[in-house]
Amino acid sequence: MCVARRGDLLKTRRPWWAWLFFYATPPPGVTPHHWQVLGALGATYLFNSYDLGVLNMALPQIQAGLGVPETQVGLLAGIVRLGVLPALALTMFADRVGRRRLLLVTVLGFSACTFLTSFCRNASEFIFLQFMARMFIYSQEMLAIVVITEELDASARGWGIGMLIAFGGLGHGLAAAVFSTVDFLPYGWRALYFVGFAPLLLTVWMRRVLTETRRFTAHQRERGSLEVAWLDPLRELITRYPVRVAALTAALFPVAVAGGTIVQFQSKFLQAERGYSPGEVSVLFLAGGVLAIGGGLLCGLASDRFGRRRVLSAAILVNTLAAVGFYRGLGAIVPLAWVGVIFTQFGIDVLFAALGSELFATSHRSTASGVRSLVATLGIAAGLACEGLLYTAFGNHGQAVAAMAVCALAGPVFLLWMVPETAGRELEEIAGDSRAA
Repeated sequence: MCVARRGDLLKTRRPWWAWLFFYATPPPGVTPHHWQVLGALGATYLFNSYDLGVLNMALPQIQAGLGVPETQVGLLAGIVRLGVLPALALTMFADRVGRRRLLLVTVLGFSACTFLTSFCRNASEFIFLQFMARMFIYSQEMLAIVVITEELDASARGWGIGMLIAFGGLGHGLAAAVFSTVDFLPYGWRALYFVGFAPLLLTVWMRRVLTETRRFTAHQRERGSLEVAWLDPLRELITRYPVRVAALTAALFPVAVAGGTIVQFQSKFLQAERGYSPGEVSVLFLAGGVLAIGGGLLCGLASDRFGRRRVLSAAILVNTLAAVGFYRGLGAIVPLAWVGVIFTQFGIDVLFAALGSELFATSHRSTASGVRSLVATLGIAAGLACEGLLYTAFGNHGQAVAAMAVCALAGPVFLLWMVPETAGRELEEIAGDSRAA
C-alpha cells in the first residue's frame, strides 16, 4: 500500500519549471511523460513568443531604423504574418510523416531566421527573414497544439494547451525585459534578435524527450503502406468536415481581424500617443503580464468544466470591451484595460487552438490546425492592412484600432450557432459524428 501511494505521488509530482504556474493545479491523469512533453513544447513556445513580442514592442525602433513610412508600418507587420501560408504546407506534411520530425525541423529553421534578422540591411530583407521565421513559428505552434491534443486525456486538454500559452506569456515577458534596455544595447533593436541561436540547444533535449504521438502511430499502423498524396489531407478535410471548417472560419476570422491589430499596436500606441518610454512600456508589460499570463491556463481549465464555446464567447466579449478601454481611455484606465486585453487574449488563443484540433480526426488534425492558423493569420493581416486606411481617416492609431475592435463581436454568433462542443469528449467520439455536424 505504501508503495502504491509513493507511485501515485511520483506520477503527480511536478517538474521544477511547473511551479512558475503554481496557480493552475493540473487535473488528474497528468503523468511524468506528459510533463516532459509540456516542458519541451513549452520551451519552443517561449522562444516563439519572444520573437513575436520583439516585433510588437520594438516596432517604432524597427520602423525608424529601416525607414518605413507611417502609413506602411501596419502593412509590414501584416506581410510578415503571411508566413502562415507556407506553414500550412508543413503541417499538411506532418499528417504524412509525423509530428516529431517536423517539430525538430521547425526549431532549426526558426533559430536561423531569427538570428539572421539581426543583420538585415533594409525593410525588404527584414520582411523576408521574419516571413520565414513566422513560417517556422506557426508550423511549430500548430504541431505543438496537435501533440498536446493527441497525448493528453480529454479532461486535461484545455489545461495542457493553456500551459503552452502560459509559456508564450513568459516569452513575451522576456521580450519586454530585454526591450527595456533597447536604448542602451549595442546595435539597438538588432541586438534583440541575437538570441535566435538559443533554441538550437532545445533540439538535443527534444530529440530525447519527444516521441511520436500514440494516436498518430496507431493511425500509421492502420494506414499501412498506403501512399498519401500531398494534398489529400486538405482535400479530405474539406470534403469530410465542410460545415465544421466553415463554422470555425466564420467564428475565428472577425476575432483575428480585431485581435491581431489590438495586440500589434499596443507598444506603438503607448509610446507615440500616451508618451510612455520604452522602459515604462516594459514595466507595464512585465508587471501587468504577471497578472495576465494566467488567462490561458484559467480559461483552459474553465472550458474543460463549462465548455469551450461558452468560455470563449465570454472571453471575446470582455476582450473587446477592454480593448476599447485601452485605446480610448486615459490615466489608470489604460494599464488596467491592457491587463484585461492580454488576459482574455491568452484565453482566446487557447480555446480556438483547442477547437481547431479537437473537431477533426487524427488523419486530418495537423492539416486542420494549419487551416485554423491560416484563417487567423489572414484575418490579422487583413486587419493590419485596414488599420492603415483607418489611420488615414482618423489621424491616429488609437481611434483606428478601437473602431476595429468591435469586429470581434461577430465571432460568438457563429461560435454558439454552428460550432459543436468538444470539452470532456474523447477525440474519437468527436470525429465519429463529424458527418452529422
